[in-house]
Amino acid sequence: MPTLATPRLNHQIHDWVIARDNPPSIAQVILTAIASVASYLFAKLFGLPEAYWAPMSTLIVMKLTLDAAFPIAVQYVAGTAVGAAVGAVTDYYFHTSVWAFAGAVVFVGLVCVALRIQRSAFRYASVTLAIVLLVPRPASAPIVALHRFFEVTIGLIVGLALFAVWQKLDLKVPLRSRQASSNS
Repeated sequence: MPTLATPRLNHQIHDWVIARDNPPSIAQVILTAIASVASYLFAKLFGLPEAYWAPMSTLIVMKLTLDAAFPIAVQYVAGTAVGAAVGAVTDYYFHTSVWAFAGAVVFVGLVCVALRIQRSAFRYASVTLAIVLLVPRPASAPIVALHRFFEVTIGLIVGLALFAVWQKLDLKVPLRSRQASSNS
């Protein structure tokens, strides 16, 4: 019986998983936990019913550099805003159904194609559409869409803010260490 696991495939999977150049540091792990909890608590503070989306958004932007995280955050907010708006309008005019969802995904996709929007923003818009239109809730879709936008935005802002502070602190520590060792 042939197997899919070949030495080449095993090596490739190993390369995809094991970090050679930029493994996470203990400080980054702790910062990620702090940022995720902080964004959850902020979302709860604002009374958002699905506050768990805030730490999920935080986790998405917790990249190795702020330069890498910022464009992703902008695409995520833009995609979420478009998906939330189209989801609310779709529900208002067509009510929630799988066919209305499919039409909304095609509509958002065609707009993204026409405007040459990044694929990740289209993906975030489509995910938001699914959450707004397909997840049953007692609240109306426009309210769910608004909550989703704020939950995501809070998570991204908290994540980026703490990440920026950490990056500044992280850059100062090696500088102080280098200065101390050069003075010795």
